[in-house]
Amino acid sequence: MTARNPSRREFLRAGVAAVAAAPVARGPFFHVPRRPRLRVLGTHVTLRESIRRQAEQDLDIDIEFFPGGDAAIMQQASTRPHSFDIFEQWSNTIRVLWQARAIQGIDVGRIDAWSEVNDLTKKGRISETAPIGRGDAPHLLLHVQRDGTLGSKATDHISFLPYVHNVDSFGYRPDVVPAGEPYVGETWGWLLDERFHGRVALANEPTIGLFDAALAAQAAGLMQFDDIGAMTRAEVDRLFDILVEKKRAGHFYGVWQTVPHSIELMRSDRIAIESMFSPAATELCANGTPVHYAAPREGYRAWHGVMCLSSQIAEETVDAAYAFMNWWLSGWAGALIARQGYYISVPERAREFMQEGEWEYWYLGKPASRDLPGPDGRTVVRRGESRRGGSYETRFSNIAVWNTVMNTYEHTLLRWSEFLSA
Repeated sequence: MTARNPSRREFLRAGVAAVAAAPVARGPFFHVPRRPRLRVLGTHVTLRESIRRQAEQDLDIDIEFFPGGDAAIMQQASTRPHSFDIFEQWSNTIRVLWQARAIQGIDVGRIDAWSEVNDLTKKGRISETAPIGRGDAPHLLLHVQRDGTLGSKATDHISFLPYVHNVDSFGYRPDVVPAGEPYVGETWGWLLDERFHGRVALANEPTIGLFDAALAAQAAGLMQFDDIGAMTRAEVDRLFDILVEKKRAGHFYGVWQTVPHSIELMRSDRIAIESMFSPAATELCANGTPVHYAAPREGYRAWHGVMCLSSQIAEETVDAAYAFMNWWLSGWAGALIARQGYYISVPERAREFMQEGEWEYWYLGKPASRDLPGPDGRTVVRRGESRRGGSYETRFSNIAVWNTVMNTYEHTLLRWSEFLSA
């Protein structure tokens, strides 16, 4: 691995020096300054223990991670902003968090690598010819406007720090589901295919599982949407009528709550195909369970990770929060999450910390020149293998829809509950 730049680490530490340095108390007792303590609420896929330890070491602050399932942490973040300092999840949560006044704007002047953040976040597309995709592309929610709303017009404050992102699809067992060619033979419609009756699982998150099911229903020819990123109430009802009927007939084995849960289901042989996040497929392959992570011909469901500043963060913790956000974009963390199949908004900084052959495999889509490690050091890619779906640019040039909180959100929650209890 490329050696870390000591000056960069010292620079990041300097960002919290003012917090850590407290004057010595007068009198017979000396005040021992306490290290800043940062509480980060978020998801299992990015709140990894190795990341926490490295950030603590580089920044000289105490960091606590509180990972959980999407629905649970979303409820906590929107109703108890005093319980965290930084919240990290997906861009589709931003509207809810902003309207609940759970988060505050982030000063772009304090984000060191802001000028290096790529166009996917700032313009909604990876290249000038790539489609933006339906729904809430991240640039539509990025900037805090003068009237306090969120929009795409650039301002000096943003609603979230753009960092981790990826495109999602589904994973399947090639020993059960005949393998298809990426972008040609693999289709979302397989989630509703009767050949896999009783062995299908969805993500238990209304703004994620909903779109997986919608893409499947449309691909299977069961219904069509005028705009899949802004479904009408009638379209939502039609979709859930299909899902409830399928569930009552036993088509779905169930739903999964967290990435570890999705791994457990696939490893147990109880299911053959399911909504899946990239780290789950990486973990399964590393442990010898054959899984293909599909590149559907209809396009992916895309998401963008967001790191948000609590509206109730203590003043003495703000500098530590900004230092942590800057650390995430400084390179090391971006290289680590690349090994679980994710991308970072400042790719070139991550490249400096990637081992030989990693950039070519993960970002350029080339065959691995040697065995490559996952985030924990175990081999997850064998020499000669190519990543399904191809390069970073290819994958983000095939977006069908972004994770989105639609205007019908409240209604979809009711129908999702009905689906779960069917």
